[in-house]
Amino acid sequence: MPTIDAEELAVMCKALGHPARVQLLNYLAAYGACYFGSLTDVLPLAASTISQHVSVLKQAGLIIGSADEQRVCYCVNTERLTQFKQMIGKL
Repeated sequence: MPTIDAEELAVMCKALGHPARVQLLNYLAAYGACYFGSLTDVLPLAASTISQHVSVLKQAGLIIGSADEQRVCYCVNTERLTQFKQMIGKL
């Protein structure tokens, strides 16, 4: 029986436990590169709410965010997403 890191899997599942976060991750994955636009254009939510959802996804390692002086770049952490898919496959 293959083993999985239950703690890591739980963190990622919890991060994807809200439809807005699933939509954000899906959008960023479909975008295919770092997205420099405002994520408020993606979902009809307040910027502060989106920021909270982004923080949860970042804490789970599912997305990466970096900032320069004028804008923020958001990308899917493809390595972590692959790890999540493999863990789900082992259930």
